[in-house]
Amino acid sequence: MLMDATNSALAQIDAAFQQSNGVTTDTRQASPGKLFFALKGDRFNGNEFALQALEAGCTLAVVDDATVSQQSERCIEVKDVLIALQSLAYLHRSRWNFPVIGLTGSNGKTTTKELLYAVLKTAFTHTYATRGNLNNHIGVPLTILEIPVEADMAIIEMGANAQGEIAELARIAQPTHGVIINIGEAHLEGFGGIKGVIKGKQELFRYFEHPGSRGERVFVHANHPILLEISTALERTCYGNPAHPPFIQTTASNDRAVTWIDVDGSMQGPLNPCITGHHNHDNMMTAVAIGRHFGVSAAQCSQAIEGYNPNNNRSQWRQTERNLVLMDAYNANPSSMSTTLEHFAHTEESGKEPSVCILGDMAELGDFGREAHERILGLAVGLGLDVWTVGPLFQHAASNQSGPIKSFDNTESAAAALKLAAWSDRRVLLKGSRSIALEQLVDLL
Repeated sequence: MLMDATNSALAQIDAAFQQSNGVTTDTRQASPGKLFFALKGDRFNGNEFALQALEAGCTLAVVDDATVSQQSERCIEVKDVLIALQSLAYLHRSRWNFPVIGLTGSNGKTTTKELLYAVLKTAFTHTYATRGNLNNHIGVPLTILEIPVEADMAIIEMGANAQGEIAELARIAQPTHGVIINIGEAHLEGFGGIKGVIKGKQELFRYFEHPGSRGERVFVHANHPILLEISTALERTCYGNPAHPPFIQTTASNDRAVTWIDVDGSMQGPLNPCITGHHNHDNMMTAVAIGRHFGVSAAQCSQAIEGYNPNNNRSQWRQTERNLVLMDAYNANPSSMSTTLEHFAHTEESGKEPSVCILGDMAELGDFGREAHERILGLAVGLGLDVWTVGPLFQHAASNQSGPIKSFDNTESAAAALKLAAWSDRRVLLKGSRSIALEQLVDLL
């Protein structure tokens, strides 16, 4: 529950924020003119560092510990610091009069957000977007508080691990436009299965149905029946296939060059984007569809898509001294894993040794984990790939599989084996959840 705008503590915080150089929750980023919010977590208590933040120059520290607030007049005590942060963000957002695009989905949120940012930036100079993947109950408020009221456009990425979280983020961000890029098998443990995922992601569209919401329009990929079904009552723009352009029409045999059809039926391209795969084609067209809605020209869209170069371990081809590596090790779930594997196998070059996939465990699957890892491992073997796995879940799945599989309990043991393998002229996929840290293996390839 957000604090009421008439709350005296929130009014004080807001007045200080209006004169500040921004907010921080980390004393390492504390500096003169900033506001410090003393957040608490399972392993930290920001109240313990509030006075340190003030010593570093912060003008105000928002705390929820009376013993701390009594030690400085520059401390404001609230019941819950997180709620105060979210309430300040809501109040700041309420002053905006420009489009705010809320974006969520199971796979590719950050890539799509960055593509959309690149597209909109070509026509709207003062476009702002979520930095990195600061897309949760803390990251969204911090993102909002970084955006000035004079902006042209804002893109707010929203992530969730359980039902109710997207609804909370939408309430704070108050999007005028929304897009759910896809719904897949992500965070199954928290959502309680795929039906729970659907219900959780649907919360963004549900916000647009509320009386008094600032929601105007949603964007829906027309090849996703579930998304079409849950958006029927909303003002929407569909895209992604010949009946609802823009859409990707053709790809070159190497799956790199793409041609797309604009809303007026004209052909655009071919382009040579830095990211590949059919899943990224959907991400590109989401960015283009929203850009075209806001008046970005087709040429500007193409320029932005072709110029986007990821630097965050997502869908990146890297030519090392010995091998060609597809680096996609920032995150993983069954949906993204299967899509990436099929794309990787599709780009196999004939006459060379079989491509190798190094797969890391997928996190946050709970009771669905064992079946999901066995299914993905079976897919990889069935695609004719040499398979290495890293992590106990895949290691257990490998004990029930036949085929060219080498399995390791952790990244360190896989690294030792890679040193001995000394591959050369191989195509290698690295795909796993961030917790497995497969990026540590790149230097050995």
